[in-house]
Amino acid sequence: MTGTIIQHDSIPTQFVETRPVTVWLPPSYDDNRNQDYPVLYFMDGQNVFNPKTSYTGVDWALDEWADSLITAGQMEEVIIVGVWNSPKRFLEYMPEKSVDYFSKDEMEWIKKNSEISVERPISDDFLSYLTEDILPFINQEYRTKTGRENTLIGGSSMGGLISLYALTEYPDVFGTALCVSTHWPAAQGVSLRYFEDNLPEPGSHKVYFDYGTETLDAEYEPYQVQMDSVMKARGYSENEDWITLKFEGHKHSESDWRQRGDSFLLFGLGK
Repeated sequence: MTGTIIQHDSIPTQFVETRPVTVWLPPSYDDNRNQDYPVLYFMDGQNVFNPKTSYTGVDWALDEWADSLITAGQMEEVIIVGVWNSPKRFLEYMPEKSVDYFSKDEMEWIKKNSEISVERPISDDFLSYLTEDILPFINQEYRTKTGRENTLIGGSSMGGLISLYALTEYPDVFGTALCVSTHWPAAQGVSLRYFEDNLPEPGSHKVYFDYGTETLDAEYEPYQVQMDSVMKARGYSENEDWITLKFEGHKHSESDWRQRGDSFLLFGLGK
């Protein structure tokens, strides 16, 4: 691991199960006491910095990417907060309001074939935890810049889905969503219908999408094409406040997402 990394084992909440939060501080943090920093909140935080806690034993190396891009003068200095997932990851990351878009027939299928058949998603509660407990804690403990223009959120797979949902549900809190290999097929892709109706107005928000072509990512392109059409219809300017990148040969894995750190970090924070 590279740089200053601080572990908070638990941030109390009334909304969902508490979990660890890992914070990476930029190179100048200790030396420049008068400087405040934007914050990137990243989902599945146990996978972000440390291979020993990562699900696959391979981390995203966001500490190394950020350190090298900042040192090279390519990226703005930023505090990165890795919010760990809980055993209820799917229910916390599945956009809760999207399930209201199911038809009756679709709901019958879902009841038989999905985790949603047991419980309604609890992503609204998870986002309450994030915005009402974690963000205030980070803003109190660290020298942060506030406002949506300085608050980013990102993640991969279901983490990408909840990142876009956070931007949509809290457009005054989050200004940028970095959605890596977004798991659009979750619950038959119903979240696309929700986003079509509810994405925030363009101009004050930025969205990054990408996907690979192998393993689970091989299913994503048709969904991503639909989402790209939604972005265009909503008035987002491609390559300015929204971008979609395709990575040939990349699989649905931390080892492949690790290779793309410069792409999404520079889109969100590049100088």
